[in-house]
Amino acid sequence: MNRRFKFLPAFLISFGLVYSFWLSPGWLRLCAGLALFLFGMQCLEEGLKQLAGGRLEALLGRSTATPLKGFLFGVTGTFLLQSSTLVSLLTVAFVSSGLISLAGGLTVVFGSNLGSTSGIWLLALAGHDFDLASLASPLLVFGVLVGFNGPKSRATGRILLAVGFLFLGIEQIKDGFSSFGSALDVTRHSLDGLAGQLLFVLLGMLLTVVLQSSHATLMLALTALAGAQLELGQGMAIAIGAHLGSSVTTAFAGLLGSNRAGQQLALAHALFNGFTALATLALLSPLTWLMHGLAALLGLADNRLLQLALFHTLFNALGVLLFWPWQAQLVRLLERWLPARREPPVLIAAQEPGAAAVSRTRARYLGDSLLESADAAASAVLQELQHLGRLSLEVICHALYLPVEQLARERPDEALLRARPDLHSLDAEALYQWHVKGVYGDLLSFMGRVDMSRDEDRQQFWIACQLAALQLVDAVKDAKHLQKNLGHYLRGEDSPVREAYVDLRRHLLAMLREVRELGRLEVPDEAWHERLQLLDERAADFDAQFRARLFAAARRRELDGLQTGSLMNDLGYVSRIVQSLRNVLQLGDGQSRALRRLAVEDEPLIQLK
Repeated sequence: MNRRFKFLPAFLISFGLVYSFWLSPGWLRLCAGLALFLFGMQCLEEGLKQLAGGRLEALLGRSTATPLKGFLFGVTGTFLLQSSTLVSLLTVAFVSSGLISLAGGLTVVFGSNLGSTSGIWLLALAGHDFDLASLASPLLVFGVLVGFNGPKSRATGRILLAVGFLFLGIEQIKDGFSSFGSALDVTRHSLDGLAGQLLFVLLGMLLTVVLQSSHATLMLALTALAGAQLELGQGMAIAIGAHLGSSVTTAFAGLLGSNRAGQQLALAHALFNGFTALATLALLSPLTWLMHGLAALLGLADNRLLQLALFHTLFNALGVLLFWPWQAQLVRLLERWLPARREPPVLIAAQEPGAAAVSRTRARYLGDSLLESADAAASAVLQELQHLGRLSLEVICHALYLPVEQLARERPDEALLRARPDLHSLDAEALYQWHVKGVYGDLLSFMGRVDMSRDEDRQQFWIACQLAALQLVDAVKDAKHLQKNLGHYLRGEDSPVREAYVDLRRHLLAMLREVRELGRLEVPDEAWHERLQLLDERAADFDAQFRARLFAAARRRELDGLQTGSLMNDLGYVSRIVQSLRNVLQLGDGQSRALRRLAVEDEPLIQLK
């Protein structure tokens, strides 16, 4: 029944729009103009982002060394991209991935809000005294022609097309208002006082949320203002509402699609816009007086469009002035309200992981907001690979029936190595299903959605990340197979076959400890490679000596054929586990030293409760 009515709301809305277009051609022209304007804004944002390539992210990473630099980046970045939402989401992504600090992200948000005022100035200066459609036609022609020559040319062509669509949209909106003016004349139905102001603030906020563009809301307000269908005071209230609405997209994306640091910045953006709007409403009379005074001084007393642009700039500047001295206090407040999550252990209760009380472990560092930047996405993937690496090492420990704490001990506990496993020990297959498989799937899904650069080095980096994740999962799968015979023979009576499995257990624990240490080691590359080569030599020597001992024991009839075959198979699993983990280290050495850190914390991720 739900499926049958799934598309009913969309159908009713579409039918209502079609019917309204049939009733009023003017309304159709207005909506068509708005659609062209929004499409032009989307093309402009995408074209500028493509043209900037990775330079925008690199500049953002370098521009938060001081509060002033971060603020100036926010202003200039928003002015060039004409999208405070894009700059804010990019900043949320960088804060989420740890590339910049929360304090640095705050100053960029302040600057992006002030930089967003440039949009209304450009729209107001475009004016309504000359035909923009005549400029749009050559822009569209050249935009198509330029787009045939390579990626950069396509980006430039997209920008030219975007400006052309913007001009066409503005003209369509003007025509729509002209022919549909009497129905949209709100000056005759306005409320007085605070109630009227709040009504238009709400209207501006709702329009911005629905249209996903404060520029489109302000364009509608400017057009209505030019056609005398809106009073200046009403336009000012709509501008305040558009300011509020612009933070909703960032707050929604940041709070739902980011880690705690990104959520803190998204909340800061919402607080900044909210308090700025409240302060503007509280100081509306003096701000209006200041706006009229400056307009008279600048010769804008007869231009209500530029007066609205001036007011928009004034109240955004007011917000920056109010918040700037309190940056440190705001950071502390955000950290208190949304404290950083401590790296908690992934707890596994004593019952089987398939029970209802156990939840599947998922990616910890990935979020949709990180997709705004390839650099932020790469940093998050490295963190998640380290998370997967720690989980993998600990699942392998449980496959050996050993506590995870043995990885960090200076010397292995010989009594534990020789001990018989508990009958209630955790099953590696269940641990894989509930603590590795979900994280691995999230990683692959996230990397599949990243806009991968055509740069060869970046391509190699992403390939290395995918291979590292695969190698970690392969190591866990081999450990699952190893656990079956290991548990069976270790629980048996003392015998040569049990002693051989104790040797396998001891060797693999030593290799895990060495891999973990190599992943944490900060030494010159030459010394690190020597240590990796030593690991390879130790693994090869053990394999050769263990096989020799097996065949010698078989000749002495201490092992039968079935036991010898089991030991040979399980030696193969041990060798593949070691090889997979050292391959992760080798991949990290070729791309990023951060990639080879399989474990960087002493607290186990998987523990018994």
